[in-house]
Amino acid sequence: MQYRLPVWMGIAAVVLAACASLQPVETGQKLIGGPQSTVRDTFGAPTETYQLANGTQRWIYSKQPYGFEVYAADFDASGKLASFRQMLTEKEIYEARPGVWTKRDIAERFGMPREPVQYYSLMKREAWSYRMYVAGYQPAHFSAYFDDAGVLDRTMIIVDSRGGDRSRAK
Repeated sequence: MQYRLPVWMGIAAVVLAACASLQPVETGQKLIGGPQSTVRDTFGAPTETYQLANGTQRWIYSKQPYGFEVYAADFDASGKLASFRQMLTEKEIYEARPGVWTKRDIAERFGMPREPVQYYSLMKREAWSYRMYVAGYQPAHFSAYFDDAGVLDRTMIIVDSRGGDRSRAK
C-alpha cells in the first residue's frame, strides 16, 4: 500500500509531460501565476531567454527548424508566469513594424532563426526564415527581411503549396 503514492506520482508526471508536448499552449496557460521553476520542470530549458524593455523576461521554446512552432513564456518582475503563447501566428507577425523593428525585436518575438540566414545581394537584404502553419495546418514560411543597418524592411508569409515535407515522396 505504501508504494502506491510514488507510482501515482510517476503516472501523474508522465501525463503532465504528455500534455505539455501535445498541447503546449493549453498546458502553459494553466501554469500562469506559477514560478519559473514550474515552467522549466514542465517544458525543460528554454532555447533562448530575453530581458524585455518593459521588465518582462521572455523564455523562447523553439521547435525550429523542423517544427512549425515557437512558444514564448513571459515572466513578470517577480518571476511569475504572466503569459504563454505560440508566436508564429499571423496575428503576431502582423504586429512587426517595418522601418522600426530591428533584428533584436524579431529575435525577442520569434527567437533566432534555425534555418540558414540568406543574403540577397541585389535587394541588399538579409532574410531570416521560420516554418509555420497558416489557415489551420497549411505549411508556410515566414520571412523577415532586414536592410544593411539591421532594420526590418518587410515581412512575408509564403504558403508551401506542396504541403511541406509530409507530401514529398521518400
